[in-house]
Amino acid sequence: MEYQVTLPVKNENGYYEIRLESIGGLGANLCGKMLGELGALYMGLNAASFSSYGSEKRGSPVKAFIRYSGREQEIGINSPVEKPHILGLFHEAMIGKSAVTAGVTGDTRIVINTDASPENIRKRLKLKEGTICCIDALSIAMESKTRINMVMLGAIAKASEFIPLDAVSELAKKTIGKKYPAMWEANLEGIRRGYEELKSQYFAKDESGEEEYQEIKNEWGYANSPIGGVNPCIGSTVSNDLSASREGYIPLFIKERCINCGLCDSTCPDMVFQFAKGEYQGREAMVNMGLDYHHCKGCLRCVDVCPVNALVAGVEREHPNPEYAMRNQDLLPEQLDYEALGPNSYVTSEAYLTENRVDGGLV
Repeated sequence: MEYQVTLPVKNENGYYEIRLESIGGLGANLCGKMLGELGALYMGLNAASFSSYGSEKRGSPVKAFIRYSGREQEIGINSPVEKPHILGLFHEAMIGKSAVTAGVTGDTRIVINTDASPENIRKRLKLKEGTICCIDALSIAMESKTRINMVMLGAIAKASEFIPLDAVSELAKKTIGKKYPAMWEANLEGIRRGYEELKSQYFAKDESGEEEYQEIKNEWGYANSPIGGVNPCIGSTVSNDLSASREGYIPLFIKERCINCGLCDSTCPDMVFQFAKGEYQGREAMVNMGLDYHHCKGCLRCVDVCPVNALVAGVEREHPNPEYAMRNQDLLPEQLDYEALGPNSYVTSEAYLTENRVDGGLV
C-alpha cells in the first residue's frame, strides 16, 4: 500500500534530509535503509539512503544519511547530510565526544535515545533554539525484547510528522518479519512504543550568550591536513570508549566466587579485565581485580564462559557510579548529573573507584 504524503519543509535544494549518529552495534545502518525504503516504496517519494562507517566492530562511529524529495524532482546528489531536518542520536553518551550536532539549526528536530528530560538534554547540548525529542529506547528495547533501532525508527517517524506508523509497521513486517518471524511481534511493539512514547519540547531562542552547541571539532581536515597526508590522530584502544555500544546490560563481577582461571580475559574481545599480582589459595598468582567498564561493550561473553558464576548479567541503570551517588545522595533525581550516572560509570570494580582517568588510561 502506498501512503500519499507531503514533505513539510525542504532545504534550498528541495530535499528533506535526515542524519543518524550512532556507534556500531545499535542498528543505525539498518534504520537508515528502512527510512529510505519507506520513502521510495510506501510514501510516493524519491528517496536515497547510505551510511558511512569504517570498521564494523561494535563501538566504532556510524553515520546514516537519508534524503527525500517529491516524485517530480530527482535526487541528484549523494553527499553526506550536513544540515539535517531530523538528527537521530542513538546514544546520549555521544554528546561531547564527537561533532554529532554539527550543522544543526533551530529548525532541526533532535531525536535522542535517553531517559533524561528534554530540558536536561538542552542544557547538555547548550541548545539556544530548537526541538528536542526524547525516547528511552534502551528501556523499551529491553522490555519489548527488540533492538534499539526499531524503537528509534518509530520515534523518528513520529518526530517527522509525515511518516505514517502503519507504513513503518508494514515495511518492518515485510523485511525483518520475513527474515526473523519469531521477532516480528517484539519489533512491532518496539516501533509502536517509540512512536507513542516520544516526548518532544520546543525551546524558544535563548539569548543567554552561551555557545550554541556543545560540539567537538576535528583538529585536522581536508583543508588543513599536514603535507604528505600524515595523520597525527593515531587510533588507540586505550582511549576508545566502548561504553556507548552497550544495550542495557553489563557483566557484574563477584570477586568472592572468582577462581582466577582467566577464561573471562581470554574470551573478552576488548581487554576489559584487569589482573594484578596477588595471592590466591595461599600462593602468589595473578588475581582478577575486576572490569574496566570504559572498554566494556556489554557483549556478555564473559558471563557465558565463567565456570563459577563469578560474572553475572546485570541491568546497567541499576548500578550507577557508587562514588558519585554517595556524594550526592541528598539530590533529587532531576538534579543529578546524568553524565556521572551514565554508561561511563565504574560499577563494581573497587580497584578503579579511587583512580583518575586521563584519555582512557589510569594515572
